[in-house]
Amino acid sequence: MKISRIALLALASLSFLISAQALEPLKESGYTNSKSNKPAKYVSSPGKQLREVVYKRVGGRALYLDFYFPDEDTNKNKPVVIYTHGGGWAAGSKYGAGNASFNVVHKELLKQGFCVASVQYRLARKESGVAMRDCVIDSKDAIRFLSAHSKELGIDPNRIYTFGDSAGGQMSQMLLLSSPDSLIGDPELAKYTYKTVAGVSWYGPCDFQDEQLFNHDDRANFRDRFGPRIMGSETGPQAKEARYAEMSPVTYITKDSPPLLMIQGDGDTTIPVKQAYHMQEAVKTVPAPVEFIIVKHAGHNWRKADGKTEIDPSRDEIVASTVEFFLDHK
Repeated sequence: MKISRIALLALASLSFLISAQALEPLKESGYTNSKSNKPAKYVSSPGKQLREVVYKRVGGRALYLDFYFPDEDTNKNKPVVIYTHGGGWAAGSKYGAGNASFNVVHKELLKQGFCVASVQYRLARKESGVAMRDCVIDSKDAIRFLSAHSKELGIDPNRIYTFGDSAGGQMSQMLLLSSPDSLIGDPELAKYTYKTVAGVSWYGPCDFQDEQLFNHDDRANFRDRFGPRIMGSETGPQAKEARYAEMSPVTYITKDSPPLLMIQGDGDTTIPVKQAYHMQEAVKTVPAPVEFIIVKHAGHNWRKADGKTEIDPSRDEIVASTVEFFLDHK
């Protein structure tokens, strides 16, 4: 089945400034996630991999990224896809890049000459002092770090692409649409710039300002469940209206925005399809290159919404459309 997207025009050694030990690839069979005691999951690719690279330290804690080179590394100005994992901004890990459909997407992109970077960011857990904006800031700092080392890696910091699911989908949109100069984190990385080219969001929200966009069945007395994760820090705007706007990707849409593909399930009760329809309406007012695929019968994570009806397009077709979108804008 061929899928049509509805376009709305209305989208070697390395001299890092970190320890050589941090750059030394770890053996996949020997590395474990200390919290879960399960093998860490990396993208299964034949190209060179730099695992567990420290890209910054914050609050005495190191944050890591995994960097994957293309299967055939022959280009000195390679594009990079930044993967931000899902988990409600409070769970999940960068190892999601090597799981299930994400592994398939990333393997295909690596075959096509893209690099992939999977980013760890702080999690906005209860009373952690970390908020959603910190998740975005960390991910932006990861891109700035890559920009700082673009020559050593052989990448072009003006060819940055974004991809994520759920919370990571919102972050993909934020990284794509917000200015590279916004949401500054590590002052040492602030001077390094980049340019985003295109991005894909799988079932990620685009607007927190209207809580009814999360009310999938329009029930009475619906409560905003993301408030603590948005407001849970002392940095940035302290007024609720300003903070919610800051974390809503739709806020950043302009006619000059880079292309975005939103893929959303029409049976998703976690991030309702209302979010995609809302963005559709927004880009009618501000013509921007945003495209949409609405997946019939699909719940969150492309599950069957009713537990039995096959989703349409299929998971394989969603993967193919995702890769095709990146290639179309390469």
